[in-house]
Formats: sequence, C-alpha cells, structure tokens
Amino acid sequence: MSNDGMDLGTISALLERFNQQRLPRLLELKERVDKGEKLSDFDIFHLKEIMQSTQEISPLAERHPEYKPLVAQAISLYKEITDKAMENEQKS
Repeated sequence: MSNDGMDLGTISALLERFNQQRLPRLLELKERVDKGEKLSDFDIFHLKEIMQSTQEISPLAERHPEYKPLVAQAISLYKEITDKAMENEQKS
C-alpha cells in the first residue's frame, strides 16, 4: 500500500473518531463554558488529550492540505473553550 493509501486510511479513522466522539464532546464543553460553568479536572484532561492528538496529526495534515481547514477549526474551537473556561475561573 502506498503512503497516500495508508494516509487515507488513517485520515478516515481520525475523521470518524472526530465526528463521533471528539466534536460532540467539544461542543458540549463549549456550551457549558458559554453558560459560565467551570471545567472539571476530567474535562481539562480531555481537552489536553484532544490538543495533543491534534498536534500529532499535524504532519498528516501537512501532507494533505485539503484537511488543514478542519484542523484549524478544531484548534480554534479548542482555543475558544479554553479561553472561556479561564475567564469563568477568574470570575469566581
């Protein structure tokens, strides 16, 4: 199998996991912080795990620039959540 074939299999699995697990969880966290709630230790651990995974797939996104906008949007959502969570922490 060529590198492109292997990459596409990896990308397919990553997209499925993102759509079924990670994105719904990120959106749930965003909704909570937008309501002024604080994040739990588990929430913070989960966010760190997502960000680490995002950084690990950067080389894959470099090889397939058509996925760069999706990676950028995920990073932007992560930043929105963490910024709002920090704001909520400072308010209390």
